[in-house]
Amino acid sequence: MRLTAKALVYFIVIIAVFAFGTIGTYILGHYGNNFSEKINNLFDAAYFTLITVSTVGYGDIVPVTEIAKLFVMVLIVTGLGVFLSAVTVLSSDLMGDRVEKLSGRITNFERRFLKEHILLIGTDTVNMQIAKKLKSEGKRFIMITSDKTIADRLRDLGYRAYVADETSETDMSKFEIGNARDIIVDMREKSKMIYLLLIVRNLAKNARVTTVVHSEEEEKNVMSLNSKINVMNPAEIASQIVTKKIKEGKN
Repeated sequence: MRLTAKALVYFIVIIAVFAFGTIGTYILGHYGNNFSEKINNLFDAAYFTLITVSTVGYGDIVPVTEIAKLFVMVLIVTGLGVFLSAVTVLSSDLMGDRVEKLSGRITNFERRFLKEHILLIGTDTVNMQIAKKLKSEGKRFIMITSDKTIADRLRDLGYRAYVADETSETDMSKFEIGNARDIIVDMREKSKMIYLLLIVRNLAKNARVTTVVHSEEEEKNVMSLNSKINVMNPAEIASQIVTKKIKEGKN
């Protein structure tokens, strides 16, 4: 699980509270008769701090002066408050990751490792063939679809497949599109494809983008969005291959 910024702050505050307790206990316990026993080292001070904040309270070291008692009261209140708040935040992050995992959505932990990756958006015929090829070559790639049933089936087959709304910039940004190496779009719905390409254009400045089209009209529409997008027309490619074979056969 990746620590969120808020959880990281709480972690740092916990360390600060523990350091405050340890140093304060050592000073009060070593240079005065503020505790029932002399505290001669930082280890004993850290031990007392941990026992106090955890509210275990073995009773082997007890504050006996007013200043020591006041110090312990402050330590307990601040320590417990920070600790309980941190547990709440970390538990919330963990549960959030768990819910996302069950829903087929990418988790914060998985996002940490998305860099120089290949994104296959859409699960039409071309992307499925590309996925098989990439998997056989051991390449790092992920697949994105809006259909949870398809995503579940792909994961059962060993693919890293996730559920997302391809027309949502918020959803797509979770896949670190800006850090992707290659993005291949293969979607049958023309409107969704165009909208997605607009999102990709905004989020991915350096990635190589390829989109699958099924007509000359779609090709023109895509090129009008961004001339740098590579366009793949399977029907056109197939017709060129067949025509070439026919000509070779005549010769």
